[in-house]
Amino acid sequence: MSHEADQAILDALLAGEIDREQALERLRMRLDQGDAPRVENLQWARIDHDRARRRGFPEVIYGPGKTPEQIAEIIERLAARNPNVLCTRADAAGFEATKARLPAALHASLEWEPRSGLLSLWRARETRYPGTILVLSAGTADQRVAIEAQRCAEVMGNRVEALADVGVAGLHRLLGELPALERARVIICVAGFEAALPSVVAGLVHCPVIAVPTSTGYGASFEGLSALLSCLTSCAAGVTTVNIDNGFGAAYAATLINRIDAI
Repeated sequence: MSHEADQAILDALLAGEIDREQALERLRMRLDQGDAPRVENLQWARIDHDRARRRGFPEVIYGPGKTPEQIAEIIERLAARNPNVLCTRADAAGFEATKARLPAALHASLEWEPRSGLLSLWRARETRYPGTILVLSAGTADQRVAIEAQRCAEVMGNRVEALADVGVAGLHRLLGELPALERARVIICVAGFEAALPSVVAGLVHCPVIAVPTSTGYGASFEGLSALLSCLTSCAAGVTTVNIDNGFGAAYAATLINRIDAI
């Protein structure tokens, strides 16, 4: 059984969100289900409750295309079995609908970050994995994607450091932070324009580097396509590249790397 799901039930009991009988019933259901795959069919969505056991973190909701009420219901159902829940690219309406649906005792743990659109229910805040994930952003305009990567990695249980505005247009800014680069276990590089930062960083460090090309840049950047191609054709060996503006994907990959020793 998933330790995180059991912890969520106990946390809910201690917080007064459920009573003793409800807690016992949920624990009985989990014992009956054992480690078998658990999918909750809502007709319009099928929630994969087994994903936390397989991947280390529950299913993450992609906000666009869903109504605020759908987002709220999925979060509520995931929160019943997991201490932390994430929804990416949510808007204010999704946040308000979720807040209205969840018990008042959970409101202090529910947060919406408007720049990135990340909606999180963050109850278990302890660090779960040993290494540090470092999130670098090339420019201030890349911050919305960098914040998504940073916050996702934090809610997933990682120790995270962040350095903003360390792009190659002023290389001395990056070189002045070498100690932070050297102590990281995984580095996420968020960069637009020609996205040279991941190549430079990968040539300096011993750890995995995950590149996140962004849609930042003028016309010939083609809304991030130039940055994507630059990252994919990096001359620095071993750079892994996620999709344009995909801070969540980078955080997830970095977490999988960081949790290897904890499995």
